Amino acid sequence: MAALRHDLRLGPRIGTLLAVLAVVAACTTGGATPGAPGSGAVATSGPSSAGGPTPAVGGAPIPVLGTENFYADLLAEIGGVRVRASSLLNNPNTDPHTFEASPQAAMVVADARLVVVNGLGYDDFMAHLLAASPDASRVVLTVQQLLGLPDTANAHVWYDPATMPAVARAAEAALARIEPGNAAYFEARLATYLASLQPLTARIAQLRATYAGAPVAFTEPVAGYLAQAIGLRVLTPEGFQMAIENGTDPAPADVAAEHDLLTGRAVRVLLYNSQAVSPLTTQIEQLATANAIPVVGVTETMPPAYRTYAAWQLAQLDELAQALEKGA
Repeated sequence: MAALRHDLRLGPRIGTLLAVLAVVAACTTGGATPGAPGSGAVATSGPSSAGGPTPAVGGAPIPVLGTENFYADLLAEIGGVRVRASSLLNNPNTDPHTFEASPQAAMVVADARLVVVNGLGYDDFMAHLLAASPDASRVVLTVQQLLGLPDTANAHVWYDPATMPAVARAAEAALARIEPGNAAYFEARLATYLASLQPLTARIAQLRATYAGAPVAFTEPVAGYLAQAIGLRVLTPEGFQMAIENGTDPAPADVAAEHDLLTGRAVRVLLYNSQAVSPLTTQIEQLATANAIPVVGVTETMPPAYRTYAAWQLAQLDELAQALEKGA
């Protein structure tokens, strides 16, 4: 469903982008990728710690791309000093659905040896960019395929606690194929990354034990998988959530039902997508606040204040726990 919002904005620019690809691809260089985070910009990620095992094989780092910055973080954590990780969707102050491809983005895609894309319509623009720079040796991991999800599934799969471990294992295997001499290095870093996710599992279990069944409202289903893992009851009409996600107007009956949840204080928390706002979602947020319902902002990309996916998710879980307690 989210594909609608991405493709409407990207389509008119693909022709221009492909025309310049042949020029910019020849300009790819090693080292850090320039560019500040933003719509159509590129950002780089590095491992959260320089410690740990030492690679057996050196040389220029492997250019890898996580389309979303939390996948780039994963690649940086597992690849360590042996990768140069970049991302395209990385600005928490910009609606990721308004992404505009750039020559710089095309250059990074052309250079990448390993690419992680989300799938489920969330980053469909990558199909065009990858097709513009075909490379039989490039490994492309599509998270939707790794998880075996249908096209109709909620696209925000990184909020599912089972997703990142699955992607991490696939990324480790891909890096080991690309650079067999450092297979043991990647395996050791994978173990460290998986261990870093254990506090998330424990925190979710704590919240489920305390708040399973608690009623909540959404503006859109960004944290849908997380709510399911905790056992929260989402009372917002599905039609309202899908309309907001697709950038269309919800049915009046769904808007009225969402208003009633808040004015009637039928929910304990409103989970609000703070990265993709509209007059209607702002009105919903204000209505929740006016009725003393705690609002928890969730984002679709990892804010720069957090060095790792785990730190970002733990912070959001802590905020959600405080809101659920306050909204009792």
